[in-house]
Amino acid sequence: MSDSTVSAGIDKHPIDVLFDRVLVKVGDAEGERKSRAGILIPATAQLSRRLSWAETVAIGPHVRAIKVGDNVLFNPEDQFEVEINGEEYIILRERDIHAAASERMDGGTGLYL
Repeated sequence: MSDSTVSAGIDKHPIDVLFDRVLVKVGDAEGERKSRAGILIPATAQLSRRLSWAETVAIGPHVRAIKVGDNVLFNPEDQFEVEINGEEYIILRERDIHAAASERMDGGTGLYL
């Protein structure tokens, strides 16, 4: 399976992510959160203009800066949700990603999120 392919099931065809698209999976941590002081913030509390983190699952052939496995920071309002095999994913354009966090060391600036 290449970086641009996601399995759509045993008897289904593989899904290729096209152009500059990035397929990400948001973790379960998007529900309740705790503040620095330890106050529990329910999932129903809306914070305006809050960015979210997600893990990259697949990338299109024209994506240059993001790799599969990177955690990316994006605006949840700029998203399209898709369900594959009962799992929820989000598809983004590379230009809609604000930052990426990665464990790989490929000669970057040395600045990490």
